[in-house]
Order: sequence, then C-alpha cells, then structure tokens
Amino acid sequence: MKTKTWIILLGGVFLACLTAIFWPRGQANQAEIYCDGRLLRTVSLAGDQVFTLETPYGYNEITVSGGALAVTAADCPGGDCMAAGARSAGEPIVCLPHRLVIQFSQGAGVDGVAQ
Repeated sequence: MKTKTWIILLGGVFLACLTAIFWPRGQANQAEIYCDGRLLRTVSLAGDQVFTLETPYGYNEITVSGGALAVTAADCPGGDCMAAGARSAGEPIVCLPHRLVIQFSQGAGVDGVAQ
C-alpha cells in the first residue's frame, strides 16, 4: 500500500512540473536590453524600428518588426546572437562577446534609454 501511495504522489508532482513548464505564457510586449548586467534600453515590440547599440565590446544592430525582435548585424565572432532569429518571448537573446542580454517581458511597453 505504501508503494502505491508514493507512486501516485510522485506522479502528481511530475504532472505539476510538466504543467508549469509547458503552460502557455502571455505574449511579451517589450524587451529589456542589458550590457554587463546594466539596463541599456527598454524597447516596445509594438512598433517597427531599427537601431544600433554601441558598447565597449562592439556593436549590435537590433531590428523590431511585426512584434518580434532580432539581432540583424553584429561585429562579434561566431554570430550566435544573429542565429537566434526573431523572437517575441521565451528564451533571451545573448551575445556573449559583447556581454549583451535581451530579455522579453510584459510591461509598460515604453521605449526608453536607462539613466
């Protein structure tokens, strides 16, 4: 009887974990861009725009189009940030050589440069 109870308990925990992992999340409406852990800019995904971020480590050209954001050009070796493609939510876009991280969130959606 104890074994059956443990199997049911562990099965319930497993199902709860799967539900938490695969539960649909809300669509992000902004992206926060960080360099060296410091917020550089908050970008709304609502409008189309192209801008370049210059950091001490190099440059990244960011394109926002159709509610998604992509790194379309960069002078880093490898170009993994460009290979990430256009994203509107989910995993962040990372450029390790430039120490750049782009995270998606639901927020006010106001474009701005951090002070």
